[in-house]
Amino acid sequence: MSEEFPLHRVLEAILFASQKPVSVKELSGICKGAADGAKENPLVTCYAKLKQDDIVEAIHRLEEEYRETSRAFEVRESAAGWQLVTRADFSPWLRQLFPENRSAKLSAPALETLAIVAYRQPITRADIEAVRGVAVDGVMQTLLDRGLVRIAGRSEVPGRPLLYETTQYFMEHFGLKDLDDLPNAGELRRIPLPTAAPAVVEPPTGEGTPELPFAGDPPAGETLPEEPPQPVEENPEPAEAEGGESK
Repeated sequence: MSEEFPLHRVLEAILFASQKPVSVKELSGICKGAADGAKENPLVTCYAKLKQDDIVEAIHRLEEEYRETSRAFEVRESAAGWQLVTRADFSPWLRQLFPENRSAKLSAPALETLAIVAYRQPITRADIEAVRGVAVDGVMQTLLDRGLVRIAGRSEVPGRPLLYETTQYFMEHFGLKDLDDLPNAGELRRIPLPTAAPAVVEPPTGEGTPELPFAGDPPAGETLPEEPPQPVEENPEPAEAEGGESK
């Protein structure tokens, strides 16, 4: 390792410049790319083959240093990796610095719906409505537009309704490493919740009228007798065409 550029300072510079969370794999790739571009500089090439444990240890060193010195920023880990962010304590001043970037808050129904999706995903819209007791069409569209929820496929129940789950942005926005970081995740997932009644898919019957039996159908509960096999003639003579001889 380089004494002039210790690993935790190198990673600090990367996280400071990045606009998004950076994973261990990405940090390793950045260091390797820098080494490939500066092969004559041993201060850079010494980080060409970093181990994951070395990166994690250096990140934890930064976290401890920021905590001990009461810095205004911290290293936050999410599902996408690590990111250098300002502490929430300083939000009143930062809102004044960027008033145009103030995002609209989610309504109480939207937060309630988002919580149901987060704890019970993947889940259908009908099951969400069974829990909340109201239609959630508008709320779900808001969550989809905000990028907090996405369509995860279709359920295998009759009717194949759409399934919904939270997104990577949801994890980053709420600072979650994984879904187990949700408050009381294990307990709330075990609580029984109402579910939608299974959809009844009836086979099509034309224009909404009951199917009528064909004239040759047997009465209900009976079957037609099997017809005896017809003998097959060997080398049959060509049949005469109607109104003339066959050709």
